[in-house]
Amino acid sequence: MIQAIVTDIEGTTSSISFVKEVLFPYARAHLAEFVRVHCGEPEVRQLLDEAKTICVDGSDDEAAITQLIRWIDEDRKVTALKSLQGLIWEAGYRRGDFHGHIYPDAVRKLREWKEQGLALYIYSSGSVHAQKLLFGHTEYGDLNPLFSGYFDTHIGAKQEADSYRRISAELGLAPENILFLSDMAGELDAAREAGMQTCQLLRVGAVPSASHPQAADFEGILSRLKQSIIAGQ
Repeated sequence: MIQAIVTDIEGTTSSISFVKEVLFPYARAHLAEFVRVHCGEPEVRQLLDEAKTICVDGSDDEAAITQLIRWIDEDRKVTALKSLQGLIWEAGYRRGDFHGHIYPDAVRKLREWKEQGLALYIYSSGSVHAQKLLFGHTEYGDLNPLFSGYFDTHIGAKQEADSYRRISAELGLAPENILFLSDMAGELDAAREAGMQTCQLLRVGAVPSASHPQAADFEGILSRLKQSIIAGQ
């Protein structure tokens, strides 16, 4: 019986183009100024110092800024970078520079599943802070009350089975009682290796994997799974 659903964001609840064409360019354009202005604040200083420990071009702030921008261009999943991006995006959301994109079908089904008593969680390479910002500033209002928790790369890499084992342990549920949603086959493979049930979202640009149940959108997810294993059905 599925008791919890853990979902990816990019390419799953939200458009890849929003992340790649809105969020990433915004963070890149504002990163240097943001770091220079806020580097004296404890949170930013800690993240900057963390980035500097793996910076290949030196150890001063300007070298770290250059490295951070390079990581954005390379789409690197560096935890310090993801956390800094979240802070930059927070400023953008608060200024109304953009809203978090969520597919309408995802909004409908997340609300429905919540009403049915399923526990909903997010697992994304973006920081927990960035996740909450995206879902808190949508055209549908604040969607954060739908979720019982959030996970980012602090729990582990998304293509490693141990990450999903840790999530299962944190939820206090057997992995077979958790459904993981993503567009990425590697993530789904890792979740399945950990014992979770899986479903691949085939949004625009997704590469189909025959190894997992598939759905074109959130409306089709449960029709691709055995109805008898869904909580409350």
